[in-house]
Amino acid sequence: MDVQINRTAPNRWMVLVTVAFGTFMATLDSSIVNIALPTIRRELDTGDNVEWIVLSYLLVTTSTLLIMGRLSDMLGRKKIYILGFVVFTLGSLLCGLSWDLYSLVGFRIVQGLGASMIFANGPAIVSDVFPSEQRGQALGWIGTAVAAGASTGPVAGGLLLANFGWESIFYVNVPIGLIAIWRTWVTLPASVKSADRRFDLPGALLFLVGVTSLLIGIDFAPDAEYGWGHPLVITLITGGLLLILAFLWWERRAISPMLHLGLFRIRSVSAALAAAISGFIASASNIYVLPFFLQLILNYDPRTAGFIMLAGPLTLSVAAPVGGYLSSRINARYISTVGLIISATGYLLLSRLSENWQWHDVVWRTAMVSLGFGFFQSPNSSSALNAAPVAQRGIASSLLAFMRNLGQVFGISLGATIWYSVRNDYAVREGVNALSDSAQVAGMQWVYRIAAFLVLTGACISFLRSKRPPAQPV
Repeated sequence: MDVQINRTAPNRWMVLVTVAFGTFMATLDSSIVNIALPTIRRELDTGDNVEWIVLSYLLVTTSTLLIMGRLSDMLGRKKIYILGFVVFTLGSLLCGLSWDLYSLVGFRIVQGLGASMIFANGPAIVSDVFPSEQRGQALGWIGTAVAAGASTGPVAGGLLLANFGWESIFYVNVPIGLIAIWRTWVTLPASVKSADRRFDLPGALLFLVGVTSLLIGIDFAPDAEYGWGHPLVITLITGGLLLILAFLWWERRAISPMLHLGLFRIRSVSAALAAAISGFIASASNIYVLPFFLQLILNYDPRTAGFIMLAGPLTLSVAAPVGGYLSSRINARYISTVGLIISATGYLLLSRLSENWQWHDVVWRTAMVSLGFGFFQSPNSSSALNAAPVAQRGIASSLLAFMRNLGQVFGISLGATIWYSVRNDYAVREGVNALSDSAQVAGMQWVYRIAAFLVLTGACISFLRSKRPPAQPV
């Protein structure tokens, strides 16, 4: 091991603030763009292809997370993290200068590469400078930064859009990014580097192409133009899964694998990853369905619906550091499991949604879901990073981020598929229009029932993790 971890007290909390700032910035950009899509569609005349502005960013971020995690283990997290800010800031500037859909999508790919470097490294950097007994608390504040970015994005985006045009949602990242680069340069300590500096190019290519194919197939599946049985969707998903299997086969034989499969034999790591993807699939399904329920069924305008939905991120921003604090005193196994049980209860209560509900019926239930998820997320991440070998902590960190993004993509598709299928079956069975409120509500109820089942499954997995992670050299 080339470099010792710096855990000197004076720098520790400044490192946390710096990483939290980067996490906030990257999360803000994920949520701020959505509100500008109608304006971009009109001004750039993108047609229905406007979704690629969001999809391209998500695809490149998700498919390169493991690559960035491996590079950070090889070259040092500080170098990759700073490079991530440079690429992200440059991509933001270029996005603001875009002249048509194709240029904007291309520059969003650049921006996504930078975001991938930031997301893959943030938790690992925090884990390097905090001892295990404080790691959960520190990661809890990272969870607060994520929630703050998600809740600030739509509000900030609306203000910028109304006063300065859609380009401003990208330009605003430039001065913020320059400040972040400076703070990162002067604050972050040198980090652990792997003794093995060889890069697994075949593994990286198999993973990149496989995940991209799988995610595009999953994204297309609920579309009325395609469907799960469409030949293109089947080809993309099947091809993606085969390439991912080929990636795993190769990693078992590679001299310097990108992903050491031995990580999955550490129960705390594998349980944390499985529980995380269960929770994020449910969360994405909720985020997809809830705006439709508020606007189509309860007839709230988009602005009011947005404020109602703030209950979730605001609760999460409070619960995440509390969950992290508790995990420093109570075994993460118990805190994360209880958190998922609370979330599952919230989803079960949401599954009773009705056409007669009012705003407060939604607020306290979504707050309950987020309260439980806040208790779960930080202890869960801390448990995985504590158990992972120090020299592979970048990969472990990127795996957690990968599970989050994969869960978000699959959760949206799953939520849409369940909603539309149940809605249509209900309409045929009851002899009503599929777009009637009763049919729509019936479909949405089943989305929340499945979400509750997934989260309860995650709770069982979480409880079965090791009581104590293996001691790691530092």
